[in-house]
Amino acid sequence: MTAVDIALYAVAAVLLVCIGVGLWRAVRGPSPEDRLTAFVLLGTSGAALFVVLASALHVAALRDVAVTVVALATVVVVVYTRRAER
Repeated sequence: MTAVDIALYAVAAVLLVCIGVGLWRAVRGPSPEDRLTAFVLLGTSGAALFVVLASALHVAALRDVAVTVVALATVVVVVYTRRAER
């Protein structure tokens, strides 16, 4: 295991913590703005996690998963903002 692999796994651990915090904020957010911010955090952190894992594990398909996560996160944010306007 090289130093780069260790660094990638450390970054993945930090991103998992960010995802956990985002999930907590999405559930407990006192305002809709907090929940929307959490959705954005979950989308970007999730995509970053898949990109880091793709590099660490040498699995190119995880990059495709990252693009899919970004697309789904964008749809979730749009639907949530449209719903909040009503």
